[in-house]
Order: sequence, then structure tokens, then C-alpha cells
Amino acid sequence: MNNGSLLATYFRARRELIQPEDVGITREPNRRVQGLRRQEVAALADISFDYYLRLEQGRHHQPSEQVLASLGRALMLDEDAMAYVHRLAHNAARPLLRPAPRAESLDENLIRLLEYWSHTPAIILDRNQDVIRANRMALALGSGHFNPGCNLVMALFDAEVRDTFPRWEESVSQALAALRYESDPFDPRLREIVDILSTREPEFARVWARHDARPIMSGTIRSGDTALGPIDLRFQNFSVPGHGGYALRTYFGEPGTDGAAALGQLALTVDRDVATESQPIPIAGWMPAP
Repeated sequence: MNNGSLLATYFRARRELIQPEDVGITREPNRRVQGLRRQEVAALADISFDYYLRLEQGRHHQPSEQVLASLGRALMLDEDAMAYVHRLAHNAARPLLRPAPRAESLDENLIRLLEYWSHTPAIILDRNQDVIRANRMALALGSGHFNPGCNLVMALFDAEVRDTFPRWEESVSQALAALRYESDPFDPRLREIVDILSTREPEFARVWARHDARPIMSGTIRSGDTALGPIDLRFQNFSVPGHGGYALRTYFGEPGTDGAAALGQLALTVDRDVATESQPIPIAGWMPAP
């Protein structure tokens, strides 16, 4: 598959999601087509049907900025979706994104920062949502899901998480949109994640087929493995410049909530465990495949 094929697949998926009424087209009786017809998209974008057909067939790899803007309006694409479209359209050679560094090459200051946040769970993620590094608080909090080598998207489909996660369906949609937006479609690790989840999780296959693409900067998780029982925590992502798509994520509780209280208790436990160690425990690390 080349970038032209990826762009074609994206346009087709988005076309099939838009209903005629969404763009002011009267639905005729007994209409059977899913979403919009190709002719309708071409007319809305003010381009020829033949030109749009070549795009959807992957036979035209580098549409102009004007064409992309017109198609974005026709397909009701937001700013994030358009950024993704431009990435597909203007990168003819593989890979689309710069390779991430190996885990052991991370900036030492970044690794130290995780441990300086001794009362804040913090992890480093790669663009496939694999956990690369985790501090002690995160390792103590995450029921194993924050252990280096674990994948946060795959963790969402664990039965325990599915049953306790707030607004699980919405969280899955956000996570998969971020996975598509941040990852490189030619990355073998991404293909591995998609193949595994597509085989065993119908909900994954349904949502992934939408081709939603947008970053995720913040959100909410629920953790059940605390002294206070299930708690809701907020998270915030920070991009790590110069590290090939790595992100630093921190978790926190809103002041006065059970989440904040539970993190305070967890910090005391972690501090006590550290104080009783004869030597510091090294930060767990996972080295992704080159």
C-alpha cells in the first residue's frame, strides 16, 4: 500500500459516513448507497467526477492544496482531519514520520523528570500508545497497564477496563482517532496492534473503519486498584520535542476529590517503599523493536 492508496481509503471512508441531509442534498426514495455518492462529493467540491474517481482509486497521489481544501469542505473535515489528509497527500515516500529513538537513547533529563514527580503518576508513550517509561507512582497505580511494553489502546479492551471505564465507547473513539493521527501507517507495530484487535474486538473494527484522526491532549481515566476503590483521574499529554512522536503523560486528581486523596495515599506508600529499599529500583524500561 502506498500513500495514494491510504488517501483513497480515507476519502472513501469519510464519504460513506456523511448523509445527504448533512450537506443539503434531498434523499430520494429507496436510496441505498451508503453515505454520499462519488458524483455528489465531486459536485460539492467543484471538481470533476473523473478526477475524484482517480483519487478514490489511488491513481492520483498529489492533489493540489486547492483540491484538498475543497474536498475537506465537501467531506466536513475539521482542522485535525485536514492536517492528517495533508500528511497523507504530501509525503510520497515512506516513512510518513521520522522513526522514534530507541528507549535507551531517551534524554537522561527526561527520565529523571519522571522520578522527580514523586507524587505524580507519569509515563512516556510512543506514537503507537506503547508505554516506554513509567515512574514509581504510575507503576503502583496502573494495575499493570502502565508497565513498560503495555499498550494503552489494547488495555482499553480488557474486560475489567471495559466494565469500569467512564464513557467507555467515547474513550475508545478518542483513543483510536489519536492512534491513527499520531502513528505511521507503515509501522509494523501499528499493523500488529490493528491486526490483533481487529480479529478479536468487533467494536475496534467498527470504530477503526471510520478513519477518525485527531490528537488527544487530555482526558479522564478510572482506576479501580486503590485504597478508596474506583477513582477518576485526569490526564494531560505533553509532546517531547526531538523524540520522534514520544509524549509525556501525567495523571492527577481534581482537588478535593477521591482521586486526589487516593494519589496522596499512594504517594505515602511509594515513599515508604523507597525508604526501605537498600538501593533505588531502576526505572523500568522497554526497548521497542527497531
